Amino acid sequence: MASTADDRYLAVQEMVREFADGEIRPKANALDESEAFPETLYGQMAELGLFGITVPEEYGGLGADCRTYAIVMEELSRGYSSVADQCGLIELLGSLLTAHGSAVQRERYLKPLLRFERRCAYALTEAGAGSDVSGIRTTAVPDGDGWRLTGEKLWIHNAPVCDFAAILARTDPEAGKRGMSIFLVDTNQAGVTKGPKEHKMGQRASQVGALTFDDVRLPPEALLGEAGRGFHMMMSVLDKGRVGISSLAVGILQAALEASIEYAGIRNQFGQPISEFQGVQWMLADMAKATHAGRLLVRDAATKLDSGERATMECSMAKCFAGDAAVEHTANAVQIHGGMGYIRGVEVERLYRDAKITQIYEGTNQIQRMIIARQLLSH
Repeated sequence: MASTADDRYLAVQEMVREFADGEIRPKANALDESEAFPETLYGQMAELGLFGITVPEEYGGLGADCRTYAIVMEELSRGYSSVADQCGLIELLGSLLTAHGSAVQRERYLKPLLRFERRCAYALTEAGAGSDVSGIRTTAVPDGDGWRLTGEKLWIHNAPVCDFAAILARTDPEAGKRGMSIFLVDTNQAGVTKGPKEHKMGQRASQVGALTFDDVRLPPEALLGEAGRGFHMMMSVLDKGRVGISSLAVGILQAALEASIEYAGIRNQFGQPISEFQGVQWMLADMAKATHAGRLLVRDAATKLDSGERATMECSMAKCFAGDAAVEHTANAVQIHGGMGYIRGVEVERLYRDAKITQIYEGTNQIQRMIIARQLLSH
């Protein structure tokens, strides 16, 4: 009997869950404490084909769809969201290189990236340009047949450890969004400085820092795609990025729900398990509702992307809902655990801290609400 799509999704889910339970989850609290870069885990993930989920097989990816990507991100995040973050980062850069890279760029950057032989960064954010990407000041000016890159990027995922980075820079100051381009920059060359690792509230094993470029000479082949198309190229992968972050948030929710159900069943107060109290039952019920609703929103957005339709509103809805729900219900998970939930090293304490960033990156949830409203009012 031929396998169905649902069978394939289930097989991927079971494989990633087994890996997360066996390899990621037992290390999560230690990684949170040490803020270490889990290189061994990432090497194992590369061997399992968990980098470049939607990248075609001919370029070294899994060649699967966006729904598969969502499943992988959720299950990895249920283990530890910092680890899922690496999968999401490589997926975005892999998508850019697949769609816009030259054959030489794919060979030099994409294939080694998916084998985790090279580490990447995806550098948009600056001191004056967060949600407003159009506010970037990093510039690349023509220099002979190449370019000179100058500027600074802040809070960049993998910046302290990356071998190369995709940099959004302004190449025509007068052209607004049409005056930006993307460059692939090796970080071991003269003029590139990696700032120190930032110490974050949550997702602490995800390395974040600054990248500074001081008159860095770039060859012509450093340009990704066409000059002046950088903003549109970056925006083209943000919908998929929001599916990734919303899936990550659902994974945090699922982990919080499982931990809360288990603890409520074993913690006794007033002569009975706290799971017998209606107040606790209602928190568990609301947590389960939010987890299921978030998962369905993600599935809907991913399915629409896979069909080739525009899914901007659905992706923003999924990201906004799942991020807000993750923060709300990891707080409830801490409440269910009582004083125990406030102690470092208890899973729900970490999940609470890990959840907050899901309301911020890939566009704050305030920005997501603006996107949703504009889509509604444009019809």
